[in-house]
Amino acid sequence: MSHEQTSYTTLILDYEGPLAIVTLNRPDKRNAISYELINELLRALGEVESSPAQIMVLTGAGRAFCSGMDLDNLRSIVGRTREENRIDSETMALLFRTLYEFPKVTISAVNGPAIAGGCGLATLCDFTLASTEAKFGYTEVRIGFVPAIVSTFLLRQVGEKHARDLLLTGRIIAADEAFRMGLVNEIIAPDKLMERARELAATLLQDSPASLLATKRLLKTYASVELGPQVAAAIEENARIRTTEDFREGVSSFLEKRNPRWTGK
Repeated sequence: MSHEQTSYTTLILDYEGPLAIVTLNRPDKRNAISYELINELLRALGEVESSPAQIMVLTGAGRAFCSGMDLDNLRSIVGRTREENRIDSETMALLFRTLYEFPKVTISAVNGPAIAGGCGLATLCDFTLASTEAKFGYTEVRIGFVPAIVSTFLLRQVGEKHARDLLLTGRIIAADEAFRMGLVNEIIAPDKLMERARELAATLLQDSPASLLATKRLLKTYASVELGPQVAAAIEENARIRTTEDFREGVSSFLEKRNPRWTGK
């Protein structure tokens, strides 16, 4: 039986028995990441963790999964202080680590484009199921950003050559290439995506809940040795790049829909 939570404005949290379904719900904004969405997603993850649900599914409303940072966020970043930028970076790192290290099994059902931070959300789940309509990419270098925080996770997931390719080109790839790289577990027809997510969840629910929790705890232990210092370095670099001329030019040109004029400063 579905039980809907109504205390969120940027997402929907539904429970279907042992399943928690989190739907990013800003379809008019292609589910872009706003400050409010980050805070609500952290709150929803906390709620799911303390709920009786054993498995969480993350998906998007409308045609996109998550198109990256909200334009209003982008506009405001240029005027933020170094300290504010550091806090922003730390909050984003917290969101990614919370999802990556979530104690319960997570499945992302990627219904459409998952770009930049949205690509992070899609691929940091234990299982990434992609619709044939899904697209993936870390476009940060194209607008003067550094894909710092996601890089630490991506290296672990796809290896160095694929990570360098995606992070340095900023190109967007289709689901089949993401599958070949190991970013995606399965590709599914759009109308079967949530059905497949529920089917996978049902298979996982046949396993020992204690074993699933213990296995995830062990994987978190392995990863955290490297992740701690890497994420700290990423937060520094993320805050630093935001003070550069190229960053300001990248954001301005993106918002103004024109080609950037890079100075390298």
